[in-house]
Amino acid sequence: MKVNKIVVGYLAENCYVLSIDDSKCLVIDPGDDADKIIEEIGDKEVLGILITHRHIDHIGALEEIKNRYNAPVFEFETLEEKEYEVGPFTFDVIFNPGHAADAVSFYFKNFNIMFVGDFIFKESVGRCDLAGGNYQAMQKSIEKLKKNKEDIILYPGHGDKTSLSYEKEHNPYF
Repeated sequence: MKVNKIVVGYLAENCYVLSIDDSKCLVIDPGDDADKIIEEIGDKEVLGILITHRHIDHIGALEEIKNRYNAPVFEFETLEEKEYEVGPFTFDVIFNPGHAADAVSFYFKNFNIMFVGDFIFKESVGRCDLAGGNYQAMQKSIEKLKKNKEDIILYPGHGDKTSLSYEKEHNPYF
């Protein structure tokens, strides 16, 4: 799977466009700068938009992308913790409150990658002092994450990608 990262908005949020072939894609967290996201999508059919949580820096361009491509939105309110198939994409939804009450991760186990939004950052975690945040819930979510394969690559909502093994060794919240 090809993972293209587009850094958007004043908070430098990571929007991702995933494609397995050159004809279909998924968009994760269209935070801002819809024109940059549309340029990255190109001629691909958008099969869905995945939202890790509803903070404005992750959904600022959601309505424009959704309306332009008539794509369904996958987010906390419409999801269960289970496996989903969307065209050629298969992913598991994992609830991980802490940074936000509606935080979810999308785990593409066939490719060993997980999109974690603001749950985990390289050597850190998302703030728990914002509305809907909860430090105790964050700790439970971290414990849940630690049960996964250590070589999973984690794609955060801001900054560089990392791995679960790296975070277990270097992240003070672990």
